Amino acid sequence: MSERQRLILAAAVRVIARTGVRGLRVEELATEAGVSTALIYYHFQDRAGLLRQTLEHVNELAGGYTTRAAAEAANPREELELVLLHEIQDDQATRENSVAWGELRASAVFDESLRVPLGESTRTWVTEVAEIIERAEAAGLAKLDCAPADAAERLTALVEGLSERWLSGSMTIERAQDLLRGAIAVELGGH
Repeated sequence: MSERQRLILAAAVRVIARTGVRGLRVEELATEAGVSTALIYYHFQDRAGLLRQTLEHVNELAGGYTTRAAAEAANPREELELVLLHEIQDDQATRENSVAWGELRASAVFDESLRVPLGESTRTWVTEVAEIIERAEAAGLAKLDCAPADAAERLTALVEGLSERWLSGSMTIERAQDLLRGAIAVELGGH
């Protein structure tokens, strides 16, 4: 991917975070990115292509900050907590990324072209979380009553729901993080 494409996708995340997917206008995006609308269409063909690529970009960004969080962990259980909690942190980049993810996820209800890439992204995230849970169990830091994939599915769904509540002002970030920590303890067994 070219630097120009990354610039456009970063601008798309910002615009979606401000106006939502339905409010995304290619002309506004072009202004935000400092490029022409023709260049956007050249790189992404159409609005659907732009949205699919923006979803991939959002996933890459989230992967970056969760990978950094994982590197700070002393063990797999701590890694799981850090990786999930880094999805709910109050800095501008995470907030914009989380809003864009939520908007793209919600839009997939109405836009079939987003369903497959969204499903793939979600399955990848669940698989990555399940692998951390498996390592925690192997290290004796977790005692599961279910398959790691089931625990991962519940925890990632909870992160999405808590994030939406926090971003919409229905809950404080502290409450969201506390509930997430509690859910991790329940899923992995109190440790």
